[in-house]
Amino acid sequence: MPENMRRAADDHAFATARKHGIQASAGIVRHFPPRDAFNEQGQGAGCRVRPGAPAGSGEEQAILIRTSVLESKGAAELFITAVPDRPRPAAEQAAEMFEAARQALEAHGARIIQERVFAAQGAHAAAMAARSRAYGAIDDGVPPVLLSVPECRFGQISGIQVHAVRSASAPAALKDGGAVRGRAVAAEGFQYLALSGLTAPGAGGRDAQARAIFEMGERALRQAGATMHQVARTWLWLGDILAWYDEFNRVRNRFFTSCGLIDNDPSVTRMPASTGIGVRPAGGAACALDAVAVLGPKGRIEYFREAGNQRSPYHYGSAFSRAARATTPAGATVYVSGTAAIDEAGKTNPVGDVRGQVGVTMANVRAALRDLGCGDAEVVQAFMYSKTPEVQEAFHRDFAGLEWPCVSVIADVCRDDLLFEVEATACPGVRQM
Repeated sequence: MPENMRRAADDHAFATARKHGIQASAGIVRHFPPRDAFNEQGQGAGCRVRPGAPAGSGEEQAILIRTSVLESKGAAELFITAVPDRPRPAAEQAAEMFEAARQALEAHGARIIQERVFAAQGAHAAAMAARSRAYGAIDDGVPPVLLSVPECRFGQISGIQVHAVRSASAPAALKDGGAVRGRAVAAEGFQYLALSGLTAPGAGGRDAQARAIFEMGERALRQAGATMHQVARTWLWLGDILAWYDEFNRVRNRFFTSCGLIDNDPSVTRMPASTGIGVRPAGGAACALDAVAVLGPKGRIEYFREAGNQRSPYHYGSAFSRAARATTPAGATVYVSGTAAIDEAGKTNPVGDVRGQVGVTMANVRAALRDLGCGDAEVVQAFMYSKTPEVQEAFHRDFAGLEWPCVSVIADVCRDDLLFEVEATACPGVRQM
């Protein structure tokens, strides 16, 4: 597609959705070879040859890997998802996942900007040791976000996801008082910032820790010349979420009000897209914060307080936007917040119906993606959170053909009667390598 036509397509997509948000941005994407098929569990089918195995050896690996690439004239973004495909010891699964990720990173000349590892508590040490061995010299000293989830049907490692960037300058560590808080990468006319795994176990109780991680994030952003007003997306990893989600929301609302993200005009939306989910960060903290922010004259964010089938969650006390679109190093990225079976009145609907909630949730996410000009083919990363293994099986059975690179884990959602939650990240026009 000619450059002027790509620009026109991007402008049209932004204009169609702009009525829902406050700011607008545009990006250019290029097309890559078609995506692979997915397996019967709804996970991404990728290479099945063990990383490093001789060509034609027929030696199989126990993981599935998906790689998506978004490219512009001056940069490329790489999205890697690796999940287990059969039962194996944690050390073997982790070794294969990180070796496959390393090969993808080196093949594209990309450096990590944000990375997450989902594993059972007992597999954390094996995962980190495997990562260290696989990455070697490409390890820049910024640790991944390590998250504790129950063992999955294929073992203790549920999956890893990596977002990486190839650009004129390599990502640099973001620091707060000497402590590493994430990475920043310079793009053409703006900076892209990724905060990763901010925790404050020494701050006190859960509410004090929640306040502390927001303050920590704000300080790290200021070190880079940014504020909370440049944040496009947050992830809140909340251990024992059902015991304190209302309390957490009060902390977040007060902090966002103090930052000017919430004011008396409900038509003004500055709240980032977000996920708040019952996944415990490693190390004993009550909660952890990840975020992405965009800073600079060519870096734009568009917030969507309502999207798809759902009204603003602020109507029932949660301070986030349903979705956001942001300029990223190689174009534009759409972030759909954690989404569940919540109706226009803010109620769980249907209650007690596993397949019904899974279906409604997926319909809600797809409707939000459509509002922002994206479909299944543009999804580059997704997380599926199921309250129980039975809910997880219902999802994999009913959406066996879903073509999303996704990590599926067992986790409590923010209400006891919510059984399933999904989040999605999409890049218009991206294709799988």
